[in-house]
Amino acid sequence: MNLQSARAGASMAVVSMLCVQLGLAASVGLIDDLGSTGAAWLRLSFAGILMLLIVRPRRAMFTPESLRAGIALGVATAGVTVLFMAAIARLPLGTASAIEFLGPLGVAIARSRGVARAWALVASVGVLLLTQPWAGTADPVGVACALGAAVCWAAYILLTQRVGDSVSGIAGLAISMPVAAVVATVVAGPGVVADLTPQLLLIGLGLAILLPVIPFVLELLALRRLTTAAFGTLMALEPAFALVIGFLALAQVPSALAVAGIALVVAAGIGAERSGARASVGGSLDDVAEHAALGVEAGEQRVPDHRQLAQLLPGEGVEDELAHGVDVARRGGDDGVPSGGGQPRVGGSPVLDAR
Repeated sequence: MNLQSARAGASMAVVSMLCVQLGLAASVGLIDDLGSTGAAWLRLSFAGILMLLIVRPRRAMFTPESLRAGIALGVATAGVTVLFMAAIARLPLGTASAIEFLGPLGVAIARSRGVARAWALVASVGVLLLTQPWAGTADPVGVACALGAAVCWAAYILLTQRVGDSVSGIAGLAISMPVAAVVATVVAGPGVVADLTPQLLLIGLGLAILLPVIPFVLELLALRRLTTAAFGTLMALEPAFALVIGFLALAQVPSALAVAGIALVVAAGIGAERSGARASVGGSLDDVAEHAALGVEAGEQRVPDHRQLAQLLPGEGVEDELAHGVDVARRGGDDGVPSGGGQPRVGGSPVLDAR
């Protein structure tokens, strides 16, 4: 990874996060007109239509397994969007974003071992400082919605990995986004249609472009230029962006305890991701490729056992991910490289953001 490419990828990731938070801040006004679920529905509906027009998916692009995964991904996308919109209607943007970040943080910690899991305690203290349950100031419904969004975000990460393994390019989004729109329509659509005006439709279209269409494209491009560890570290800065944008755009002035809480959540995200960064530890993908070639040269025509490959990349959690990669390869997979041209799967998860 050369320096210029890394800088370009980092810039794309930062712009993506800014688009996410600006889109959420702009959605606060739409919530006043349509309610939180109505605003989420309008955004997802336009995003689904745009992805269908951009990608124009065909049945031949998908296997039955990838189609099921894409549908499940759409349900998770609808869940994280609707629940998070409900959270920011009741909580400051920075607080809601920090609580929601517990989803990808939990995935990172679950895939790590040893000291990396200690960051969960740091994040928990941060959330306590943010919500201050002893003061009774945080809306419990808002906190519950943000936690629900965190669970959906975690599911989104896991499902995105599965879809990315089997669907080329951004075709998976042409399934997940329309499904998310349908789910949101069931939840909120019937009660909102009567309140729509041409002005609100235009606002909804603009918000859909700002979030999620632009961030998804930028993140895809960024992940082709950055290691997953670097991308995950950048994503840990999102609660801080939310705090700043909430202050500047929504006049949400955080308390000193809230600032400290967000700092702890950001630190936990960076710490967990660095502790779980595995691609650069002890070996390289070239080592894995050379090891895999040994069996072919010997006439065995087989994929080496994942435990053998794990010895070449001895970071924490490598064996579990290699087991999945070897299984894909034995089924005729793509040698560990996502079909969309992204980074190799060995050593980290491909996506850490999801809205």
